[in-house]
Amino acid sequence: QVQLVESGGGSVQAGGSLRVSCKVSGYSTNWLCMAWFRQAPGEEREGLAIVANFNSASYKDSVKGRFTITKDNAENSLHLQMTSLTPEDTAMYYCAADFRTRCGFLTNDYNFWGQGTQVTVSS
Repeated sequence: QVQLVESGGGSVQAGGSLRVSCKVSGYSTNWLCMAWFRQAPGEEREGLAIVANFNSASYKDSVKGRFTITKDNAENSLHLQMTSLTPEDTAMYYCAADFRTRCGFLTNDYNFWGQGTQVTVSS
């Protein structure tokens, strides 16, 4: 059973940076397709960044150039470095994982989820 635990959320002012992390247990991140999603109140959960087995990353246009996803296989963890944050980035951020070899941006692409960590950006 793959278990995911996020950490690192918090409050930051617009223009600031924040890093959220996801500790994985039960399986090696070497062989997992992993992603970061977020969900704002009243909105659907949206995929932001994905990283496949060989650390090839892809991003949603709204975060491209501002967010960086990295998979640390030595620590069995996933990170999301966020810069130039705006109030529109305020949401609950979720880590997701699956055994598939081709990662996607849809919630249905992932069977394993963390509990989420809140990120709040003030203006």
